[in-house]
Amino acid sequence: MGILYALVARGTVVLAEFTGTTTNASAIARQILEKIPGANDTHVSYSQDRYIFHVKRTDGLTVLCMADENAGRRIPFAFLEEIHQKFVRAYGRAVLSAQAYGMNDEFSRVLSQEMEYFSSDPNADRINRLKGEMSQVRNVMIENIDKVLDRGSRLVVLEAMCGGGMSNSRLIC
Repeated sequence: MGILYALVARGTVVLAEFTGTTTNASAIARQILEKIPGANDTHVSYSQDRYIFHVKRTDGLTVLCMADENAGRRIPFAFLEEIHQKFVRAYGRAVLSAQAYGMNDEFSRVLSQEMEYFSSDPNADRINRLKGEMSQVRNVMIENIDKVLDRGSRLVVLEAMCGGGMSNSRLIC
């Protein structure tokens, strides 16, 4: 399932949100927005039933998502970072004075697309993708080492068959 709900807010003012399922995530998200301590930058997670609400606040802009508990923390926080960057690039300083849901028409589509990507595309998890690539490289290296060792064994057998007559790296029998 992955990420099921997301919003972007300035303080408690929701600027854009999207939900991929019918839940009470919106109501819980608003409660979380009201309870986030201070105005400092923060990265926190809150548990509610079998869902986790992940929150990233940077420079007064809060990005929040609800994910199922199997999503872990790495993917939701990568999602939040991506959403934060896209939102700031798209709206810049306009977020400082925007009205509630002022960016919802345009940005809810971005939230939907990114939720889908981070929930289902294996490339969204950069660490697992890199681990997979490293595993592939390791497998190729092992195959190559096995081939070299096998070739060495065949040369030893050939040399033994010829009575040890190796001369100037050419086999003379």
